[in-house]
Amino acid sequence: MRITLIGSGNVATHLGAALKNAGHYILQVYSPNYQNAALLAYHVKAEAINDLQQIIPDVDLFIVSIKDDAIDDVAQALAPHQKPIVHTSGATPMQTLLKYTEHAGVFYPLQTFSKTKEVDFRQVPMCIEGAYENLNFDLKQLAQSISNNVYQVSSDQRKILHLAAVFACNFPNYLYSVAQQLLQKHGLDFNLIRPLITETAEKVQNQLPNKVQTGPAVRNDQKTMAAHMELLKEEQGIGQIYHILSQAIIKMGEGPLGVK
Repeated sequence: MRITLIGSGNVATHLGAALKNAGHYILQVYSPNYQNAALLAYHVKAEAINDLQQIIPDVDLFIVSIKDDAIDDVAQALAPHQKPIVHTSGATPMQTLLKYTEHAGVFYPLQTFSKTKEVDFRQVPMCIEGAYENLNFDLKQLAQSISNNVYQVSSDQRKILHLAAVFACNFPNYLYSVAQQLLQKHGLDFNLIRPLITETAEKVQNQLPNKVQTGPAVRNDQKTMAAHMELLKEEQGIGQIYHILSQAIIKMGEGPLGVK
């Protein structure tokens, strides 16, 4: 396919590389920051542009991979070209594009991306949605050319998926930062708990998380938790997080999401 990438961030960078490696032709890369566009364009052998007026309309697909609050404006600018437009957002419904074009879809890679870390895109779940059957078929074919895991996911389902991803990825990563700061404050190396993080992540690859929960809260070890709270009494906000999470774990067996 002949594809133009709108965006040059983490998702666009990895997606562009995967598409190029699969034999697709990246025609242009757009970013308001020309330097950013040029860097990605160089790697995918495309033309860099920083003005949507420079868009070449002779493409098969526009992939919009930008901040969610900018999708509206970009979709409106691209719609007159009458070519399929998809976005890569987990939280934005397809309806956002349908306001401007009937050729709308979603091409959402469910993974955390950093420009500096390589990802095996064949293992990345690709969640697709097309406004009509032919477009849906084309998006499925495109997704299968770069990933072994392709799923048909509606906008409503994708909202829940994105929320679940925040709990599974963004929040734990923040908690890793909390752990790192606590260790650093007391002269301890973060490398001490890296194996623990790896083992925890590996367990849930084969078992459900609630079956492998460990720690003082799951044992309702009040003495240990009180000692922890004492250590956190001068850590602004962290004690509250510890208490809320501990109580949720204690209640985990009592109902959905640890709530009676």
